[in-house]
Amino acid sequence: MTSSSGVLVLAATPIGDPRDAAPRLAQELASADVVAAEDTRRLRRLCSDLAVAPSGTVLSYHEHNEASRTAELVERLTAGARVVVVTDAGMPSVSDPGYRLVDAAVAAGVRVTCVPGPSAVLMALAVSGLPVDRFCFEGFLPRKGGERARVLESLADERRTLVFFEAPHRIEASLRAMAAAWGAQRRAAVCRELTKTYEEVRRGSLGELADWAAEGVRGEITVVVAGAELRVRSLEDAVADVLHRVGAGERLKHVCADVAAESGLSKKALYDAVVAARTVSRATTAGP
Repeated sequence: MTSSSGVLVLAATPIGDPRDAAPRLAQELASADVVAAEDTRRLRRLCSDLAVAPSGTVLSYHEHNEASRTAELVERLTAGARVVVVTDAGMPSVSDPGYRLVDAAVAAGVRVTCVPGPSAVLMALAVSGLPVDRFCFEGFLPRKGGERARVLESLADERRTLVFFEAPHRIEASLRAMAAAWGAQRRAAVCRELTKTYEEVRRGSLGELADWAAEGVRGEITVVVAGAELRVRSLEDAVADVLHRVGAGERLKHVCADVAAESGLSKKALYDAVVAARTVSRATTAGP
């Protein structure tokens, strides 16, 4: 990091209720040399809610000008400016503009920090009623049906709780695609308008939620889906799987650990069974 570098501040903004803003947010907006906002009109509204007026330059920074404006912002940062990035709601760079700038700032040796704040992902997890000890965030699903189906298929065996963002006009199609890929009985929750006046959390199976969504859903939506249940497999099937993968070139110990985790079998018992099966196979091949 160079001594003359400025600081890049990713500032989380409220996802609905302006009272959720961190006290530091107003301070950063007021004192920044540059405020880069996804929507400058929304920024003005937020500043009005927070009773603050930016003293520095305010410019737009969104998906359509992110590539071209990043170089300008990095130039200001390396010259010593304090640049604050805000998006319409939540943390910049998380399914919003910001990642490109962070990557460029890090490469330039600029310090990057955050102002913490509300998170639709964490709030939806907390109120979903689903396991929260392990989870993964998948952002928005692809718009096209074929691409969406392929992504969902790749997540079919994911045991962690899954979190998605979705648009109101696509929520029914996405829920039906999830039901087709993972089963209509998989538990889920649709959380909409979090922290806002019409906040609603619908819990049920994917099939039930898809039928509910057919009536029309409005607002900002976060979907939480239970992870896949552990598939219990017989030791014989697991051994056959390990032998096939080892035959294709994978390492025995790594494959045994992977298959044991997926199947719920003891890693040692599986390893011993595979070794025994290989011994029998070699003896049979060798003949009398």
